[in-house]
Amino acid sequence: MDSTPPPHPQFPMSSIPRLPSPSTSRHHRGSISSSFSFGPQQMVDSYMDANTSTISNPHSLGLDPNRSVLPASPLRSSPRRHRKAKSSVNKPHPLAHDTTDVFQDSEEGIDDESEYEWGMVDRMRLWRHDALMQHLYETAAFWGDKILSWTNDPNDAFWLAQTYFMTHQYSRAERLLTRPFTTPPPKPSTPPPTINGQSKGKGKEDDVSQSANSQRLPMGPAGIIEVTVDQQEKVSRLVDMSVACRYLAAQCQMRQGNWSDALEMLGESNPFRESGRSGPSIPNLDGGIKVEASMCHLRGILMLKLNRGDQAKQCFMEALALDVKCFEAFDQLVTGEMMTPDEEWEFVRGLSYSHQTPQDAQFVQLIYTSRLRKYKHVKEHALTRQKLVEEYNLGDNPDVLFSFADALYANFRWADCFTITTRVLGLVSIHNLTMPLHIACMYHLQHLHSKLFMLAHEMVDREPENPISWYAVGVWYLSGGKWHQARQYFSKTSLMDPRFAPAWVAFGHTFALEGEHDHAVTAYSTCARMFTGSHLPLMFVGMEHIMLSNYALADEALNAAYSMCDGDPLLMNERGVMAYNHGDFEKAATFFQEALELAQVTQSSRKSWATTYINLGTCYRRLRRLDDAQETYKKVLELEPRHSVALGFLGMVYHLKGDLDQAIIRYHESLSIDPANPHILEVLNMAIDTVTSQVPGQTSPDAEFRQAIKELKETYMKLGVKIKGKERALLGLGLPRSHLQLAGASASTNNATGVAASSSVTGGAHGKRQEEEGDEMSIGE
Repeated sequence: MDSTPPPHPQFPMSSIPRLPSPSTSRHHRGSISSSFSFGPQQMVDSYMDANTSTISNPHSLGLDPNRSVLPASPLRSSPRRHRKAKSSVNKPHPLAHDTTDVFQDSEEGIDDESEYEWGMVDRMRLWRHDALMQHLYETAAFWGDKILSWTNDPNDAFWLAQTYFMTHQYSRAERLLTRPFTTPPPKPSTPPPTINGQSKGKGKEDDVSQSANSQRLPMGPAGIIEVTVDQQEKVSRLVDMSVACRYLAAQCQMRQGNWSDALEMLGESNPFRESGRSGPSIPNLDGGIKVEASMCHLRGILMLKLNRGDQAKQCFMEALALDVKCFEAFDQLVTGEMMTPDEEWEFVRGLSYSHQTPQDAQFVQLIYTSRLRKYKHVKEHALTRQKLVEEYNLGDNPDVLFSFADALYANFRWADCFTITTRVLGLVSIHNLTMPLHIACMYHLQHLHSKLFMLAHEMVDREPENPISWYAVGVWYLSGGKWHQARQYFSKTSLMDPRFAPAWVAFGHTFALEGEHDHAVTAYSTCARMFTGSHLPLMFVGMEHIMLSNYALADEALNAAYSMCDGDPLLMNERGVMAYNHGDFEKAATFFQEALELAQVTQSSRKSWATTYINLGTCYRRLRRLDDAQETYKKVLELEPRHSVALGFLGMVYHLKGDLDQAIIRYHESLSIDPANPHILEVLNMAIDTVTSQVPGQTSPDAEFRQAIKELKETYMKLGVKIKGKERALLGLGLPRSHLQLAGASASTNNATGVAASSSVTGGAHGKRQEEEGDEMSIGE
């Protein structure tokens, strides 16, 4: 696998219409709100000027979207001046000593310290940043407010707003960011006068004199300030002075639930796209994460809140294309199953890793590839995990271990997957990607149901605000067949996190397992609309329509699922069932054979595909390929020697071939496992009648057995069991239902969030279908 793919194809960025300003400037004395636009277009218009003003005025916040917030970070506003680097050969790092404070310099810098004397504002800025690092947010807000009163500096206002945001005071932070500030004058090119080699004014007097020139502009009750026309040119809001401030203000509005206002703050689309300095090939200017990418990600979140899924997908793709380090955009795309497996693979492989992170391109690509769905590219996924373990020493990293577990779950290797997930939870108490897989494995392994009960209670006690905790409770009720209680907790999970895919899929499973197929179709259809990149909801819709004999709708759903993912063996099995229902046995056999071949490629357990083997053998039997049918049924018995259906079907093959003795033996073996199977009882009766009729005038040598059979038939008639004169050959309709695991969005039969595991299988809501449909066939035909 290439370490760094070529940057093409890159994310296509279409042209964006210019956003009109919602307000117009006034030439008379009026409100300060009329002097600037509430939209981001003004920042784009002044983009080139902003780059120049940022250099000339270090107090201003840059408008360059290719930067991160580092220009406004503590490093930029630190009271300490940069000193020349000194030789560090054989010199330990200051943080290597336990007694060294994070702000303490080495002894070699003591002489340099005398070159600059700190003032009151400088010292309080240090207090503010130190309080932030130590999570003393009230302390940081207290001193930060005093600093802002003295300096009225945009950088100080930005960090005070950050402090308010960290303490969940979103309205207060937004008010500060949208409040008018006097634009600071450019820094003079000549150095300040000095006395005896030192700067004039070093201390409180200088701080106070600086603040006297910048007056604070308070806002009235309606947020309006009356200023003269000449003052409007010198006044602006922080959101119009800085991209970072605008992004923070939009975050505050989103946290308050004002999604439309936040979207207006950011713009309906990326306003920097046509600025000439935006795109995947533009490198980061400071090594951080581009604010432009963060704004695109936030725009995508707002689109999801407003139920505009397609636009949200484009926003997340644009964010990741602009900066591959923006993991949250990647997580939304993959965990939310917004792209099909093929689209997902091509997009992630085509990102501009080499342009944006030339030194770390291979690692970023590998760690992203490990999270993709695993229906295809099995060898590439295995090589990716191998490199992460051997070259990057991440064999015990929870995210890498999740990739291993996701692949195992996709292959129905639940016991092996449970071993890996247990290791992950031993490293971290809660791992949101791994928990749905872990819960699903405990659902499938019956001996772990008691542990699932304990785990669910422990999670509810420890993290009641986590939707996964209530999801675990729902899965436990599902494992006990308590459909109504399970639905209640799955609904609660969906209300807590509408984008948690396993809960939606498991909710549909409760209806399907209860036999409420119409309600199941509705639930799966809702899931399909929410997670447009996953084929599993559509496949489940098709399975339910098969149960309802709505073959036209079933074909439509299964074909739509196949167009999204052609590498899922379970989907191929369901397509084979539909071909069988249409009477095309040759095509059905082809589908079943393809399903088994795909299962072998993914290295899944053959035992999990016993039903598909039975389906294939039944097709051979209808095609009169009795030798092939016999071999296929024997493969099932190799996997499960006590498979009653396979034994009964094998007896039918012997019956059709005229070997009645072997047929009767197989029928007896099948009835010893499932004594209440009326179909096998009927064909056994036919076989015995045939043997008896071959010797005229001779009574049956097994009269006692026939009498017992007669009594059993009478018992079944009393119980209301209708035994037809013709045999109904059982045709399995599918393997256990897969959970949609979107979260981990791996997308094979595994998405552990509830959508398929690489999709990972979500939530553990797999359950075998109880109904089986048969092909009418007379033994004598």
